Amino acid sequence: MKRRLLIVFAALVTLAALAFFFVAPAAVELWSNRTRQRPPYNASDSARALHKTLLVADLHADSLLWDRDLLARASRGHVDIPRLVEGGVALQNFTVVTKVPFGSNYESNTGASDEITPLAVAERWPVASWRSLKERALYQARKLDDAAARSGGRFVVVRTQGDLARFLERRKEDPRLVAGLLGIEGAHALDGDVNNVDVLFDAGFRTMAPTHFFDNEWGGSAHGVNKTGLTDKGREMIRRMEARGMLLDVAHAAPRTIDDVLRVATRPVIDTHTGVRGTCDNQRNLSDDELRGIAATGGVVGIGYWDTATCGTDARAIARSIRYAASVAGVEHVALGSDFDGAVGEPFDTTGVVEITDALLAEGFSEDEIRMIMGGNVFRLLSETLPR
Repeated sequence: MKRRLLIVFAALVTLAALAFFFVAPAAVELWSNRTRQRPPYNASDSARALHKTLLVADLHADSLLWDRDLLARASRGHVDIPRLVEGGVALQNFTVVTKVPFGSNYESNTGASDEITPLAVAERWPVASWRSLKERALYQARKLDDAAARSGGRFVVVRTQGDLARFLERRKEDPRLVAGLLGIEGAHALDGDVNNVDVLFDAGFRTMAPTHFFDNEWGGSAHGVNKTGLTDKGREMIRRMEARGMLLDVAHAAPRTIDDVLRVATRPVIDTHTGVRGTCDNQRNLSDDELRGIAATGGVVGIGYWDTATCGTDARAIARSIRYAASVAGVEHVALGSDFDGAVGEPFDTTGVVEITDALLAEGFSEDEIRMIMGGNVFRLLSETLPR
């Protein structure tokens, strides 16, 4: 009897372990990255015709966090290479997440807990990444590089102006090619050492935000407890980033941190995913002064798609936010910043981006303005700011 109980117990433990490693990650993602409407998506004939001629760029997707092969079309989540191709997206900024507090919210969080650790264990990330946030970033960078290496040239990671120019030249002949860029949500990925800016740059990262959901030693988060400004270490980090040609991302930054960044930055500043308070008033979104400040640096603001960013649930709400941002900052400083695969509900997956083109037409934007918003502004900025 005792032996039989031990066998049953061992079987249950084995089943639990198998569920943890092979079922739980997919289930968590399925719950986290919801889509309000399933494909196929609707758009007018004029929008579809225009969309086919656009160079579309999206400044923010957290797809590398999840246990999926980006080269395979998935039935969950928002982004993979086949769906980027179908959606006509030429460039995707893949941002990596390294730490998020349990029960994170937009009001107040500490960095005392971390829900990424059990996810990293369940997804069988390298053991070194279980304790080191830098190693988590490096692992996700390797995932993207591996996808590019296995793609047969259909997907490339751009790191330099030359990489970008070569990609754009190739894409003239083959509009099914896709490029990826690497970014970081939160400088806690530096593991407290400003010298790791160089390590992450060498791994391919070209954008980084000082903070994510909690205040850290580099600066204050809009969702932190104290919501402080940049620290001395944060200022040194910005000097290092600018020297290497990395773009500073103020997404999730506290207003005091944004003000400090705009005072010390000597290169364009970006916000990879946000809303605007003029159409959706909450502390996650940018004020008019912040919009103008980013524009004054020559940077761009990526308008997000989720409800907290737009106070809506469809492409029309996204277009209204874009209209407002353009009226304040100038249309040449507005871009797309979906936050796909960022544990938020989205109106559509990346195959439905044509709905934004349609909504921008309905909003009264000209075709030239739509070209800028949908990707032209991002490609211009990268061609000017990526390292040579």
